[in-house]
Order: sequence, then C-alpha cells, then structure tokens
Amino acid sequence: MEPINVFEYELLAKERMNPVYWDFYAGGSDDEITMRANQADFARIRLRPRMFVDVTHCDTSTSVLGLPVPMPILVAPTSMHCLAHPEGECATAQGAGAAGTLMIASTDATRPLEEIAQMASGPLWFQLYIYHSLEVAVSMVRRAEAAGYRAIVLTVDLPVVGNRERSKRHAVPMPPPPLVEANFVGVEEESQEQVPVTWETVDWLRSITSLPVLIKGILTAEDAVLAIEHGVSGIIVSNHGGRQLDGVVTSIEALPEVVEAVAGRCEVYMDGGIRRGTDILKALALGAHAVLVGRPILWGLAVDGARGVQQVLEILHTELERAMKLAGCPTLASINRALVKLP
Repeated sequence: MEPINVFEYELLAKERMNPVYWDFYAGGSDDEITMRANQADFARIRLRPRMFVDVTHCDTSTSVLGLPVPMPILVAPTSMHCLAHPEGECATAQGAGAAGTLMIASTDATRPLEEIAQMASGPLWFQLYIYHSLEVAVSMVRRAEAAGYRAIVLTVDLPVVGNRERSKRHAVPMPPPPLVEANFVGVEEESQEQVPVTWETVDWLRSITSLPVLIKGILTAEDAVLAIEHGVSGIIVSNHGGRQLDGVVTSIEALPEVVEAVAGRCEVYMDGGIRRGTDILKALALGAHAVLVGRPILWGLAVDGARGVQQVLEILHTELERAMKLAGCPTLASINRALVKLP
C-alpha cells in the first residue's frame, strides 16, 4: 500500500536511508527545541470553520511573484539531495514540475544548477548563500539568470553553521565522496572566510540582477520593515527548520507580526513544520501567501525519486483542498484571520 500521508513517507525514508545521511536531514541544532516546536505550534492553533458555504468547487490556485501555480505549496531549498536519491535535485525538480509547482534550488545542491534547470518541468527560483566572496556570488547569480531561474532567494540566517550535534556524532564529511557541492566545482574561491551578509549586501544583490530578490530567514517585524525599505520582492519567514539558533520563535509564531509589519507591500511566505493540509490552511489564515515544504520533500525523494516528490506534494494539496471545504473556504481569498484561534 502506498503511503497516505507525509508521516508514512518519513518512516519509509528513515528505513531506506543511510543513518548518517538521515541524521543530516533530520537533525536540528543543540537540543532541537525549535525543530520540535515548529510542528507543535501548529497543533496549538485551532480552526474556526464556517458552515452553510457552497464548497462544491474549491480553487487552490494562486501565483507567486506573478508565476501561476495550482496550489500555495512550494518546494523549499534544501541541500544535498543525492544523499536521498542518486538523481538528487534533478529528480526533485521533475517531481515538483509534475505536481505543477515551483522548486527553489539550493546553492549547496549535489547537482549543478544548470543541470537542475535542464531537467525541470516547472519554474525554478535559486537560493543563494554568500560564502567566500562576492565574486563567487556574482557568478552564481549570472549562472542562475542564464539557466532560466525566475528569482533569487537570499538566505540570511547562516552567519555561522548551527550546532548540529546529530551530524557531529558521525565522522563523515558532508557531502561524502564521491558527491560534491556541484555548484562550486571549478569555482575559484578567493578566501575561506565567511563574507558578512548585511543590509548593504541586499542592496548590492539587487544592483547586480534584474531578477526579483527574496529574503529567507526573517523572524521579526523589525527586520521585515527593513527588508521592505531595502526593496525586496518577498520575505520567507523561516528559522531554517530548527537547524540554526535553537530556542528562537517558530515560523508560524513569527508569521503574524511579519505579515502585519509588511502590510501588503510584498509577498510573505513561511516554512518550518508543515506536515498536513491543515497546517497550510492555518499558515494562510495568518497571512502567508504560500508555504514552503522541506523535509517531507526529501522523504518522498528517498522513497520513490521524482514520483515520491510528486506524491508528497499531491497529498498535501489534496489535504489542503479538503480542509478548505470543511472550513467553509472555497477559495484562497476566503481564508482569513477569523478562521483561526491562537493559543
């Protein structure tokens, strides 16, 4: 019998994956408080459904920065997909495209960004880390532009890598040979020191590309206001899946204040802890334009490659549609803050 929810994909993926690789994907930082809370906080939010609404037809379609998608569910940027499946990010891109939605490809992919774009059947954004030099970052952006990526997603919550103790217990480098961080093959790095990423970096990035720039990793109203002032096209509320600073607010907890601060001036997305269609419904009710899904996509990839990715996305899509009907929300526009009761 095929898995019927993402939790069953999680169990199957854990059975099939090398335990070292599983810990890399599954682990958080320090005591993993934030990682667990990302899911737990969804469970604490209650829905307030409305009755006597005609939900015969339910429309989940939307657009993200002008790109039409059939559902407000996107593939979050995650690294090293070849740890889960030999075809890695290429299979993920195929699965996302088959489900009709958008994938954000990571700088730390195990397949080159050009190869991912060549194999993709749907739209792509490129997630950018600025590591060792601005020159390398420029090269990545130019390559993404040439390959047809539609936006740049600058991840800003990684000035240093979080204390990921599960991975520390394994004396195995990531990625393990013969895998490589494919986007860095042949790239001359001028320095091994981390380049500081500041608000001036956002201005610089916007000056070198005509692509929309989104910021991923915002958790406060204060930073959301600054992001607007620096001209970003979108904000992704995220705590990096609980893999960076442990003990921070969860994404769903931070979402309302960011949405309020943005006040409609750019699109706001969120990731972290999405496991059910009802989670997505709650995020939309609290102001998210769409959600990003990370670990469940990797579980689908590990279990059944591109088809597994597609199935995970379709399960969440089906669950969202059912939840919308049961809540009396036939369209995304009919979902609002009155639908949820916060703890």
